[in-house]
Amino acid sequence: MTTFTKEYKLQAAKRYLNEIISYRELANQVGVDDSTLRYWVMLVRYHGDQAFTFPYTNYSAAFKLKVIQFMTEENYSIREASAIFHIPVPCMLRRWKKKWETAGEDAFELREKGLSTMTVNQNKNKGNNSSNPSVEELKKELEYLRMENAYLKKLKGLSSGRTITNKIKAKVVYELRNEFPVSRMLKIAKMPRSTYYNLVKKWSQPDPDRKWKRRIAFIYHKHFGRYGYRRITDLLQEKGYAINKKKVLRMMRDLGLKCLVRMKKYKSYKGEVGKAAPNILNRNFRAEKPNQKWVTDITEFKLFGQKLYLSPLFDLFNGELITYTLQSRPTYDLVDTMLDQGLKHLNKGDDLLIHSDQGWHYRMAPYVRKLKEHNITQSMSRKGNCHDNSVMENFFGILKSEFLYLNEFDSIEHFKEELEQYIYYYNHVRIKSRLNRKSPVAYRLSTQKAA
Repeated sequence: MTTFTKEYKLQAAKRYLNEIISYRELANQVGVDDSTLRYWVMLVRYHGDQAFTFPYTNYSAAFKLKVIQFMTEENYSIREASAIFHIPVPCMLRRWKKKWETAGEDAFELREKGLSTMTVNQNKNKGNNSSNPSVEELKKELEYLRMENAYLKKLKGLSSGRTITNKIKAKVVYELRNEFPVSRMLKIAKMPRSTYYNLVKKWSQPDPDRKWKRRIAFIYHKHFGRYGYRRITDLLQEKGYAINKKKVLRMMRDLGLKCLVRMKKYKSYKGEVGKAAPNILNRNFRAEKPNQKWVTDITEFKLFGQKLYLSPLFDLFNGELITYTLQSRPTYDLVDTMLDQGLKHLNKGDDLLIHSDQGWHYRMAPYVRKLKEHNITQSMSRKGNCHDNSVMENFFGILKSEFLYLNEFDSIEHFKEELEQYIYYYNHVRIKSRLNRKSPVAYRLSTQKAA
C-alpha cells in the first residue's frame, strides 16, 4: 500500500479546491481512489494547512462517545464527522460506532469513561493517580464538551462546505461570545487571541468594498439576476471603473448573488420527413456582417397546464433576435410565419445562410421552396448532434434562466407581454462581452456607422 506524505495530500486537496477538475479525474492522477481524495478535501476544508497534522494518537472513551453522539444527534455522515473532529481515517469512527451499537457506552474502557484527553492530561500534571475524577473535574469536562459541540455545529453552518478560514472561526466565536468565555472558545478554535480581536475590530469599521457592493447589487437586481460576475465586470469596466472579474466574483459570493442554471429544450425531430440539408455551417458561428448567417430552432414552455412553442430567428453577426413566433401548437405555420417575418429584414445583395436542426418543419417542401425562391442557402445540424446548433441551445438556456424562471405570470397573455419586453431587453439593453460590451442592436448600429 502506497504511503503519501502530508505535503502530497495537502497539495492534492488544494488542487481540487483551486482547479476545475472532477474527483475521479484528480484521483486517477494522484493515484488514490476518489473516496480517499474526498476525505482529504474535507479535512482541508475544516482544518486548512493543519489538515494532516493530527493532534492525538490515542482517543479517550469520552472523546469517542462525544463524536458518536454528535454524529447521531446532528445527523452527520461518518466521513464528515470524522473530518470535523480531525480523525485520520473515517474507518476509525466506523469501528467506534459499531462497538457502540453493540454494547453502548460499555463498549469502551470503563476507566476512561467520562474523561477526555484534556482531563487525563490535567490529572497527570497534577500528579493525581486516582482513576475517579472529582465532581468539579466532571463539570469542567461537561462544559468543555458543550462548548466544543456548539462551536462545531455553528462552524458547519457558517462554512457551508467551504475551506475553514480564520474569518469564519472568528465569526463562530463572536456569535457564541454571550454563551461561553471567549478565551476558552479561542482555544477550541485553535486561534490566536490577537487575530480574533483584529478581525472583530475590522467588522466595526466601514466595509471598504461597500461602494462596489452597492454597484454590483444594483446591476444584478436591475437585470433581475440575469447577469453573472463576468457580465457585471464588463458593465462596470464599460462605465470606466477599474475592477477585475475575481473581485466581482468574491463580492457577489459575499452578497449571495449568482445566476440560475439552464434547462433543456423542446425536441422537434420526428423522424425522416423530407430530405435533410448538409451541415454547411459546420459550427462556424462567426459572421462578418448582418444577414449573412441566421440560425433557428423551436423551444417549448409549459404554463398554466398549457404548452407554448417559440420559434425565433437569430443573427450570428451580433446575436440579435431578428424575429419570432409564438403558438400553442408546433404546426408548420409556426416556422412559416417566422420565415416570412424574417425575410422582411433582408436587404438587396444579402447572401444569407439559414441553419437549423433536422426538425420536420425545416424539411417541409414549402419551407425548402421558399428558401430557394429567395436564394437562401439551407444548412442543417447532423442528426442527434446538438453542438451543431449550440448557439440556439445557448439562447434558449439564457431565455429560460433569465426570463422564465425569474418571473411569475398571471396568465398566458401576461407571459406573452413579458416575453416581448424581455426580447426587447435582450436586443437593446443586455450587453455581451464579445460585442465590445454593447447590446446586439447597439453593436450593429456602431458597425454601420463605422462603415
